[in-house]
Amino acid sequence: MAGHVKLDAGQGRSVSLRGTRVEFKVESDAAAGASLTEWEALPGFDTGLHVHERLEETWYVLDGELEFRIGEETLTAKPGTTVFVPPHVPHAFANRGDANATFLMTMSPPGHDRYFDELADILASAGPPDSDAIADLRRRYDTRQIETLAAR
Repeated sequence: MAGHVKLDAGQGRSVSLRGTRVEFKVESDAAAGASLTEWEALPGFDTGLHVHERLEETWYVLDGELEFRIGEETLTAKPGTTVFVPPHVPHAFANRGDANATFLMTMSPPGHDRYFDELADILASAGPPDSDAIADLRRRYDTRQIETLAAR
């Protein structure tokens, strides 16, 4: 079958978002419907509240815990929990625990996985992150940041 993807445990290209690992399992170039990433989020990882106009996201927690804010609701997701957020719903996810949290995340339509590639490049630069570059990245990848990380 042409175009199929098979990766064993630990396989897949990955990037680091200041220590949080994002491993690409099904990349946009191979997908027509959704892309898939596996994350290992360090304690303290937090996306800040944001919203997408087209993108829908699904998380499946493998290990540890994640805190989600979805609209006005805050919930804790433990191993085996699935969380789905459709477009137009403000949301954030964070690792508030003391241990790493591992989870799968699908994004549909595909394309948003490239956001993490570009964000990793921005965060890898010496000094504080370039806020203009991050704002441009968010604009290009359907992400409107509602709350900065410093606001929490």
